[in-house]
Amino acid sequence: MTQKHKTSKQRRSGFERVLEDTARKVTAWTGSTSAFALSVSIVLTWVLTGPIFRYSDTWQLVINTGTTIVTFLMVFLIQRSQNKDSLALHLKLNEIVAAMKGASNRLIDVESLSEAELRTLHAHYATLARMSKRELDLLCSHSVEEAEHRHHLKVAEREADVAAEKDAERKPSVARTKHS
Repeated sequence: MTQKHKTSKQRRSGFERVLEDTARKVTAWTGSTSAFALSVSIVLTWVLTGPIFRYSDTWQLVINTGTTIVTFLMVFLIQRSQNKDSLALHLKLNEIVAAMKGASNRLIDVESLSEAELRTLHAHYATLARMSKRELDLLCSHSVEEAEHRHHLKVAEREADVAAEKDAERKPSVARTKHS
């Protein structure tokens, strides 16, 4: 990495770090009791000043503008917080799945699947849940791979049955042609 590239990256990271620290602190503060108390006191002050300003359009505009700005900024802070929490949760779950013996590694990064793929996977796990409820052993576990293995066995059995039926159909006709 060149010195110019390092400096550019450090400047950008420094700015991003300041934004991230600020967003984290504001997010933490807005969820606090003091933030709630401040917002209640602002609304009460606004309500109590209504008669002074004769409930004018300007008086209404003050609270409307203030709440609109706060709401606009909070949408981004809440989304940022949700994204970060969601990513952290997914990483922790991925670590657990990767570390557990017998767990399906297909579930790592499952959040990147499409909605249709997630619905398919959900249906599959609903089936596994029904299977585990029928088990007498509560510690018995089923995985995607185990279910897939059973599926391949069933497909192979069906193919063998079809082949056997075809052989059975061919044998009588072969026997008839020999007798003719």
